[in-house]
Amino acid sequence: MNKTELIGALAAKTGMTRKDSEKALTAILGTIVTTLQNGENVQIVGFGNFEVRERAARIGHNPQTHEEIQIAASKAPVFRAGKSFKDAIK
Repeated sequence: MNKTELIGALAAKTGMTRKDSEKALTAILGTIVTTLQNGENVQIVGFGNFEVRERAARIGHNPQTHEEIQIAASKAPVFRAGKSFKDAIK
């Protein structure tokens, strides 16, 4: 399912227009991103948690030349599914 299909499903389930559904989805996703950028976690009970994890700097290898390269430290968004979400998928 892509974003357009998700908007259509949201509109069908809520009775909202596609335009309003798109605004709602965009607002939710934007809020999650902004919250993570501010260093906070997002916890949706019954669904899961969004958080940012830091990756330490490390040494990697170029697969073509086998030369060692320095990989800088970075931050990565992570989603951890909640128990009820995992149970629903089983």
